[in-house]
Amino acid sequence: MFTYLNPSVRQKLIDQGHLFRINEVGESLDIDMPSNRGQLTINLLGPIPLPLSISSRQCQVNWYAAVRGTELDAAEELAEKLRQNDGQNLFASLAKPMAVNSVLIVGEALEADDPLVRVHSNCLTGDVFGSLRCECGPQLNTAIQAMNEEETGGVIIYMAGHEGRGIGLWAKAATYLLQDAGEDTYEANQSLGLPADSRDFSDAAALLLHFLGNRPMRLLTNNPKKFDDLTKAGLTKMTMQKHITGVTPWNRKYLYAKKAWGHHIHDHDLDQGHSQ
Repeated sequence: MFTYLNPSVRQKLIDQGHLFRINEVGESLDIDMPSNRGQLTINLLGPIPLPLSISSRQCQVNWYAAVRGTELDAAEELAEKLRQNDGQNLFASLAKPMAVNSVLIVGEALEADDPLVRVHSNCLTGDVFGSLRCECGPQLNTAIQAMNEEETGGVIIYMAGHEGRGIGLWAKAATYLLQDAGEDTYEANQSLGLPADSRDFSDAAALLLHFLGNRPMRLLTNNPKKFDDLTKAGLTKMTMQKHITGVTPWNRKYLYAKKAWGHHIHDHDLDQGHSQ
């Protein structure tokens, strides 16, 4: 999707404090300075009040949309060229792939001690379609519910560019067919000549450092690699909190593959009686 903001609207959002830019350690930057290709910068829009309904329970969160500065600068540069050449009618025909991540602030997480945190890789099939081949949808919903129920609240970092552990939706569809032929989820990625896990958590770390700083927080995950990557990026006071949910007969083999890959999942977690 091509991303474009009218310059006058963009400036109004900047003046209101709703459009801003941060660096890789969460520090604020001049929004009008061009992005350095060698430095991670992230542009954010928000906060946007967003009422949610999760499993028939309602909660109120604040949503921020986040995109890398280099990607957004390129889109805005192209839009400016089209405007100068009276080519705005071409906007609809442009296709600009861009990973727009999201931050959801639940409750009083920004002021709380040791809030819950979930860095969630997007999964169209699980999060939107409700697929039972994975536990992604239940993990996201359960995280938001827990944050809404706890006094500490919490923060969701929703990583839009992480489909299929970073390989994208088209390749993920192919891996499903390979899994149906007998491969596990990691073998299927590798059969396509792709990494078993190519996700980059640097954007998530920068966003957490900006909103929460390097202070105690509990990361809802079973994945030690995710925890290690975030810790190495500067979140040294983070602790892991197990996050098992949504176990079904359809995804048990998938979860055993995660266990074999090093996730903190035990056999008793995957018992039939634990299914949700």
